[in-house]
Amino acid sequence: RDIILLSLTCEPSLYTVKAVLILDNDGDRLYAKYYDDTYPTVKEQKAFEKNIFNKTHRTDSEIALLEGLTVVYKSNIDLFFYVIGSSHENELMLMAVLNCLFDSLSQMLRKNVERRALLENMEGLFLAVDEIVDGGVILESDPQQVVHRVALRGDDVPLTEQTVTQVLQSAKEQIKWSLLR
Repeated sequence: RDIILLSLTCEPSLYTVKAVLILDNDGDRLYAKYYDDTYPTVKEQKAFEKNIFNKTHRTDSEIALLEGLTVVYKSNIDLFFYVIGSSHENELMLMAVLNCLFDSLSQMLRKNVERRALLENMEGLFLAVDEIVDGGVILESDPQQVVHRVALRGDDVPLTEQTVTQVLQSAKEQIKWSLLR
């Protein structure tokens, strides 16, 4: 009977990612997206993030088991990237998500993956994470595809979110094309 219970708890699932985090070099949150209620409150999430940072910011490894979770991570200049899954999750799958996120941001930020550049392009970060993971399910692991889709979604900005300059430029283009017909 114990074997049956074990096999039920380790059944394969599409919900592989529990969280995606980006922390600065002080361990403060720049970006966090949790896909389940392992840490339901912001207070619990921030405590977990501090714990992860304290355990990982001085090591050279890429994987850790912490609080019953598998954590894969990577650091670059003043940023720490984390992808978190359950303890029985395949580390290679989590690492594929991490590498896709990092490589996508690297292309989008023209290889300038550091805190200031990331803060100036948070919209691109949100779109990239949404293209890679949705509700904990991995959708994409090819950074080229992610960057392409983010560029397409960035072009379809609703009129209410465009700046006045963008609206005027768009109107000029439409008038020009209507006159040229």
